[in-house]
Amino acid sequence: MPRRPSPTDVADFDDDVLPTMPADPTTDAPAPGLYAFTVDGADSGDRLDRRIAAWLPALSRTRGKALIEAGCVSRRAPDATRATMADASHKVKAAEIYEITVPESVAATPVPQAIPLEILHEDDDLLVLNKPAGLVVHPAPGNPDHTLVNALLAHCGDSLSGIGGVRRPGIVHRLDKDTSGVMVVAKNDRAHQSLARQFAAHSIDRAYVAAVHGAPLPRAGLIEGNIGRHPRDRQRMAVVPHGGKPAATRYAVAETFGPNIKPVASLVRCELLTGRTHQVRVHLAHLGHALLGDPLYATGRAARGTALPAAARAFGRQALHARYLAFNHPASHKRVSFETSFPHDINELIVILRGLP
Repeated sequence: MPRRPSPTDVADFDDDVLPTMPADPTTDAPAPGLYAFTVDGADSGDRLDRRIAAWLPALSRTRGKALIEAGCVSRRAPDATRATMADASHKVKAAEIYEITVPESVAATPVPQAIPLEILHEDDDLLVLNKPAGLVVHPAPGNPDHTLVNALLAHCGDSLSGIGGVRRPGIVHRLDKDTSGVMVVAKNDRAHQSLARQFAAHSIDRAYVAAVHGAPLPRAGLIEGNIGRHPRDRQRMAVVPHGGKPAATRYAVAETFGPNIKPVASLVRCELLTGRTHQVRVHLAHLGHALLGDPLYATGRAARGTALPAAARAFGRQALHARYLAFNHPASHKRVSFETSFPHDINELIVILRGLP
């Protein structure tokens, strides 16, 4: 039988990678929580996704696979070693214990909520805004409301003509919760389809500015490397030797801080040639220059940042701002562009870094 945990037993997963479980009153879906199952000898050799569907009959194999891919399934071997599972076709073995985290359900239809937004441009087809750090884009487990979608529903009201027949904003790209900067949102199907095509064709120009540990050498270049799930930590992405999706980031150091020979930190402008999850964060960390304040990718020496002032080490989020966005307007087909200033916290960080000897 599954073990039902107290709330503190449930792992704290990243909102960006947890699968959404819409509430469905017609099914007896398992309650959110942590479930543990021991593999019987008769089931040894069975696929992991098939076992999940057998242990939790309300979940399909597809849903089980989604939980695996989201990092919600872990294995405890008889020797007590643990691993987060990544492969739905993994063959289970007798005496292994599998722990499955079923996330909270989220409402199928987000509700409008009045949340202040900094609107840079709005017309009948689209809206461009400067997203603040700390605002989640989509409702998801852990953030069921008070998201950008909730705010847009309240702000736009009847001006939304419907995306796929539903009156809702068309989110064609997103920024991580703790990344600030410029975003475009569609208000009707025509704009949604046009922008989606442009993103798919990589014809939309996007530039970010990041404050990073050290300074890349050479000072400008191209980072290429397929991005996929980290092989051991499913909450992180990584440059992977096999699989993943092609990713390319063009970068240039805009300013360095500290000694010229060996800077302590730098500002790096990054142009996305593709759009992958955590792309800037992953590529710069792969280069050896993780973002300041990045809780996922600034590890080891970078996480300590011993040469940084204490105020810079205490920066409370990844120091990343989406600075520039350009695309063809869905109605006029004219090229339009938008640029945003640094938010207050990054401006303060730059002032601190400029004070380095």
